[in-house]
Amino acid sequence: MATRPVPTATLKSLAVPNEHGGWGFTLEPVILGLLVAPSAAGWGLGLMALASFFARHPTKLAAGDLRRGHVYPRTRLALFFALLYGGLALAGLLLAWYAGDRAFVAPLLAALPLVVVQVVYDALGKGRTLIGELSGSLAMGGVATAIILAAGGDARLAWGAWLVLAMRGLVAIRYARAQVRRAYGKPVSKISTFATAVLGVFVLFLGAVWGVSPWLGMWAVLALAVYAVYMLERPPVTARHVGWSQMFFGWLVALLTALGIRTGW
Repeated sequence: MATRPVPTATLKSLAVPNEHGGWGFTLEPVILGLLVAPSAAGWGLGLMALASFFARHPTKLAAGDLRRGHVYPRTRLALFFALLYGGLALAGLLLAWYAGDRAFVAPLLAALPLVVVQVVYDALGKGRTLIGELSGSLAMGGVATAIILAAGGDARLAWGAWLVLAMRGLVAIRYARAQVRRAYGKPVSKISTFATAVLGVFVLFLGAVWGVSPWLGMWAVLALAVYAVYMLERPPVTARHVGWSQMFFGWLVALLTALGIRTGW
């Protein structure tokens, strides 16, 4: 009887996330929050966000092995890294708790249901689905709000920063998923992708009119939306191209939103 091969994984593949889009969705809210309201508590929340992102991959891998009833050497190593990163995330949270305004707890609690959805989808091996990806990106946007509130920043604009990041994530994920489907020759609804882009910009337009989110944040997401609609009319591009372009627009959204909050634009 043939024996089942034991799956292996390198140390780097377990310790360093290989999700390029996840780096942007994790770092953008941290950078945005710290540019608007830097503080020791904000750095603690940034550590929490980054460590949580690092913990996702080994946790997902270990959960998959355990769900199938197997414990390999890589499973134990994955659990080790998951616990290590989880400890760093807890340390960052404790730093924020003792060093900052505890109003930051509210957005973290608001993001918790989204985190639960993402964890469940990861454990079921469905983290790449639309719901799994959207829940993760939306949850991470709350880190910017938490960082601003931890430094005693304006609550309205803090929540507005999350709104901008949420719409950026919605537009970016729909576009990226459409491009991936096109690359594999699968049908794509350009109308739904276009409608998502319009919705994201319209929500931020209303946010800017009501003084919740900055105009510059809306213009940055508008640039992303126009780019997405334009690229869907051109031949499909590689996943690498999609990743780099989304990283550029992610940083653009974060920087312009921070500038808009600080200048009132």
